[in-house]
Parts: sequence; structure tokens; C-alpha cells
Amino acid sequence: MYDVITVGSATVDLFAHTEFSEQVHKKTRKGEAKLIAYPVGAKILINRFEVTTGGGGTNVAVALRRLGYKVAWFGKMGKDENGDIILRELMREKVRCLGVRGEGNSGYSVILDSKEHDRTILAYKGLNDELKSDEVPWRTLRHTRWFYFSSMVGESYKSLEKIAEFAAGRRISIAFNPSLYQAKEGAKRLRRVLSSTTILILNREEAKCLVRGAEPASLAKSLTALGPEIAVVTDGKKGAWCYQLGNAYHITPPKVKVVETTGAGDAFGAGFLAGFIKRADITLALKMGQANASSVIQYHGAKNKLLTEKEALLAMERLEVRRVR
Repeated sequence: MYDVITVGSATVDLFAHTEFSEQVHKKTRKGEAKLIAYPVGAKILINRFEVTTGGGGTNVAVALRRLGYKVAWFGKMGKDENGDIILRELMREKVRCLGVRGEGNSGYSVILDSKEHDRTILAYKGLNDELKSDEVPWRTLRHTRWFYFSSMVGESYKSLEKIAEFAAGRRISIAFNPSLYQAKEGAKRLRRVLSSTTILILNREEAKCLVRGAEPASLAKSLTALGPEIAVVTDGKKGAWCYQLGNAYHITPPKVKVVETTGAGDAFGAGFLAGFIKRADITLALKMGQANASSVIQYHGAKNKLLTEKEALLAMERLEVRRVR
């Protein structure tokens, strides 16, 4: 029996570190957007590059495994070298791979990191979006207490909807962390998964795509009307807000030197679920989620500094959760 099966993307990530830092500001209908500008026809020097694995599905799986849980990952990747890299990483982290491999390319991302550590991601989804329902190992998926759904679109999202129905019929709990791509499609498009979700985790921008409101606390409350028992809204250095059964909570992150933010949301989501599974306590869940996210953003790579349970408990000692109205 697994504690959690994560369902989501798997990628190979190339981090390209540059000293380039030219920024421009552009007015849009929603306000002002900050952009990184690259000169046309120029050659931008890369100081160094790193190759790691990423993708919400595998990031969360590895995070939960390091926190002491029995975990499997399910998704789709190619029969290519990048697929081999992903598989070796999962084996090294002792995460069971339930994923399927198809003809085509595995997901791949290039992360452009500037001098100020602002980053732009060039993402190629590959087979991540081509998971078909007849490729789902239904018998194996029965043997878990939780599913953690990360972003999946296209054919893969249709399969995710069927897995959500499958979970509801077997009283398997679901934590759901959709991407901005999915959130922009609106609550109606996500309703079949939201109606079966126990824990919904979004950042502020994503939450505003699903419900009306401006403040994270009110957004979290409104999100529970869509079906989830618990809703969490994160807002970077301002912290995270959670709403459950009439109670609202807020945690402020510790001050740390931010090096790179890729994977912070996955680290938070995994930590939150780990804490909730451990004791069904929102305070513990928020602290574990924040501790994990704060660790990851101090280093490059979505998995490099994910915490063990012992490390998380130590980091949590300086964190405080308060009730809010």
C-alpha cells in the first residue's frame, strides 16, 4: 500500500546561468508586466549550466519520499535518453515508477536564469500531455491512501478526470495542484476533479483565475465552495493562507537568500500534504510546506535541497502559524 501516488509531469531541466539582466516593463490590460529582454541576433554567454530532473509529478514524489512516505509516480515519458535519466533519478530516490513510456520525446525545459535570479522557462511538454486512459494501471492505483495531482493538460487531463472519479469511488483522498494553464480555463473546466478534491493548493495568480477576490485569505475561503475541504493559497515572500471548515490560517516565510524559485510550489505542496497525513493538523502542514519551500529556493534545481523529515522538523521550529479572520 502506498501512502501517496503522484500523477503528473516528468521532465529533464537544463538550467542556463547568465549574467544577462536587462529588464523592460510593458503595460498590459492587467497592469504592468516585467520582462527580460534579449537583443535580436546577439550571442548571450552562459556562465554554467546544470542538468536536473523536474516536472510536478516527480518533484512531489521525491519530496514526499524524502519526508519518509512510501510513494509512487505515474505519468508518461518517452523511450529516449531523457526518459532514462528520469527513471534513474526515481530509482535512486526509491520512488516506484508506475509510469508508461511511449514513442516520442520526454518533457524538457530550459530555465534561463538572470543575474537577479529572475527566471524564464522554455517548456516542451512532449509525452506528458499524451497519457491515455487505457494506459492507466487501474488495479495498481487502488493501493494508495492519497493521490497528488499536479498539472496535466490535453489528453492527460482527461485521464486525470477518470482517475479522480476512480478515487472518489474508493474513498482515496486527492490533493490537487493545478497550473496557471489549467486555472485559466476556469473552475467549470476543472469541476470534475475539484469536486473530488480534499486539498487544493494554488498560488495567488492561479486562485484569482478560479474565484473572485483579491486577498489570499478570502480567495482560500472562496475556493472551498468549489468542492475541496481545504484550500491553500501561496503568495511568495508574503507567505501562505489556508482555509478549512470556517478557520483561516497564515504562515510567514523565514527570510532567506533566494537563488532560484523553480520547484518551490511543488516543495510546498509536498510538505503540506506530508504534514497533513502525519497528523491532520493545518498548523503542522503549513510549517512543513513552508520549511520545504524555503529550503528549495536557496539552491538551483527543484529537487536538490528537498528536506528529510528530520531536517524539516528542525527548520519548522522557527516558523509560526497564526489564525486570521
